[in-house]
Amino acid sequence: MHKKLFIPGPIEVNDDVLEKMSTPMIGHRSKEASSLQRNISEKLRKLFYTKNEIILSTSSGSGLMEAAIRCCTKERAAVFSIGSFGDRWYDMAISNGVDADLFKSHSGCITTPEMVDEVLATKKYDLITITHNETSTGVMNPIEEISNIVKKYPEVIFCVDTVSSAGGVKIEVDKLGIDVCITSSQKALGLPPGLGICTLAERAVERARTVKNRGYYLDLVHLYDVIKKKNYQYPSTPNLSLMFALDYKLNKILEEGLENRFDRHLKMAEYTRSWAKKHFDLFTEERNASVTLTTVKNTRGISVKYLIEELEKEGFVISNGYGNLKEKTFRIAHMAELTIEDLKELLSVIDSILK
Repeated sequence: MHKKLFIPGPIEVNDDVLEKMSTPMIGHRSKEASSLQRNISEKLRKLFYTKNEIILSTSSGSGLMEAAIRCCTKERAAVFSIGSFGDRWYDMAISNGVDADLFKSHSGCITTPEMVDEVLATKKYDLITITHNETSTGVMNPIEEISNIVKKYPEVIFCVDTVSSAGGVKIEVDKLGIDVCITSSQKALGLPPGLGICTLAERAVERARTVKNRGYYLDLVHLYDVIKKKNYQYPSTPNLSLMFALDYKLNKILEEGLENRFDRHLKMAEYTRSWAKKHFDLFTEERNASVTLTTVKNTRGISVKYLIEELEKEGFVISNGYGNLKEKTFRIAHMAELTIEDLKELLSVIDSILK
């Protein structure tokens, strides 16, 4: 029996998208490959509201997160964290010998614009990382307000992790002044895991050119230059099967209409939050709650492990709390191609188990 996924990723993938991955192989140095990769980039620019270059990486989003902080930090990085995945960006910096400082918010809280302003005003940092949507806590940062602060410091390269929000939430890269905006295939885009995606501003590339040790496989300068020089060819063999699926899926996303898609995600979030407040509580304040998943505070002290086991018998999968939030919370994702009807079905089954 197929178990329907309501977890933060990998997310449920439609059969027609999976079928596209069985498209016959082409040479990755062929004109067909260039055309495929160029078409994907043009569609992703629409999704991200940007004129910047697009980089596709046969990796998870973590690969491009590491690339961004390693390639684009010349002096020191300010890493803001609202949970486990913000912490990961700091760990990446330290493990690559990049000077960085970590600025953590209390669990369930946002990175405030005031925090960012206070840190950048020291003039110690030439790169900042922000997690837009934190799947461990179900918190979504106020990216527009934060971007207004970052714009006051033009010497600072602005990197944003939108791994679990892009495709479900409107992210206007150029308007926000984001230099490197990163996502993954297996979240709100509704594809299997295996592709990292980022937008890359020219000023981030120029900064990276001044950084000596950028690595090899994930050197953003090398990727950018090869794409430009070789007409959307990549220096290493890319995951063409996932690219076939991504190209197809982006057509579907644009056919749905970006505003329609974002509105559908918001309505799913509001419905799930309403249920959570009726039966439990939200882990964060509702105004800071994620649009692509809801972290439910286990105020009733139920066995989340038991709930998950019983749900799986009925063909549904949700997630326990992440890390030290295990059993204290549980997480219900509502992204990609899921609908209100899917959530009503899931939540009614949870209601029956709780009774």
